[in-house]
Amino acid sequence: MKEQLKMAVVGLGTWGENHIQIYQDDPFVTVTAVCDQNPERAAGIAEKYGISQYYTDYEEMFDKADMDAVAIVTPDFAHKDIAVSAARHGKHMLIEKPLATTADDVRVMVDEINRCGVRAMVDLHNRFSPPFHAAWQSIRNGNLGEAYSGYFRLNDIKWVATDLLPWAAGSSILWFLGSHSLDTLRWLFQDDVVRVYSVSRSGILKGMGVDTVDEYMTTLEFSRGAIVQMENGWITPNANPCVNDIKCNIMGTKGMISIDASNHTMIQEYTENSVRVPDVIVSNKIFGRPKGFAYDSIRAFTDCLINNREFPVSISDAANTTLTLLAIMESAGTRMPVEVHGLYPVNWKSGTP
Repeated sequence: MKEQLKMAVVGLGTWGENHIQIYQDDPFVTVTAVCDQNPERAAGIAEKYGISQYYTDYEEMFDKADMDAVAIVTPDFAHKDIAVSAARHGKHMLIEKPLATTADDVRVMVDEINRCGVRAMVDLHNRFSPPFHAAWQSIRNGNLGEAYSGYFRLNDIKWVATDLLPWAAGSSILWFLGSHSLDTLRWLFQDDVVRVYSVSRSGILKGMGVDTVDEYMTTLEFSRGAIVQMENGWITPNANPCVNDIKCNIMGTKGMISIDASNHTMIQEYTENSVRVPDVIVSNKIFGRPKGFAYDSIRAFTDCLINNREFPVSISDAANTTLTLLAIMESAGTRMPVEVHGLYPVNWKSGTP
């Protein structure tokens, strides 16, 4: 067991700050350095959280800072070079989802991480969501028999693409939400997807000035025969009480599980002008401390490093999610089924639930 883990963070947007808060909440973790291309942001965040070292160049940070591991919290298309550099400097890493956005980047990252002997995990946090973990446990216990088919819907309101993410036009709803959807399904079915067929539609967001696909509707065929429909879009009306619209149904040979994680009746707020469902599950604060399953996945990375346990998401596991998402994009472009190639072996029995 390591007595104190020294963390650094690259990418200091909203989620980067969350990483810092979570690490600083852990008595066994110290944030020793931060890095961002924007020098004012890097200096401001360092001052705000009492971090002595800040950088605008991650290579310089890896050379100079006293650190054991790094959280890579940059936009999804900007992970590879940082991860490769971290590996070559002997730094363990937590990479925000997805692992990468091209097959070449996936291969380079996996090869370099394995060659350098460092440990890496991708933050696919829906495995830590209480209802989905309960479903995983039920399937694992055999309550449903064989997981036979399913449906997964994970959509966002338009605000995410138009306001939250300044880089949405350079990304895709498949990277932003499809990575969570697909990872959750692969984990629940304990299997990989071998064939996909997807269609997509564009127009609404492009009309609002964001050049990205509105939605994808995808059929997934798993290697053991299961068939699942997966829906991902970010054109849900902004007045939706929850940013996410997330629903899942898993049909087994002996039973069924149905999840609606979009809305709950634990707490709802009504005023003369609006209805709001406060987030008390995903990522919220209790007495100023970060709580919720989206934060628990980040804590799992540091806990596993400190206690020398396997990560709940292996690097091969995350690589297969990216490779399958790329096949979905290819299928949506051709309107034809696409086989998923180059998948890595995954040990479904390993990792921490």
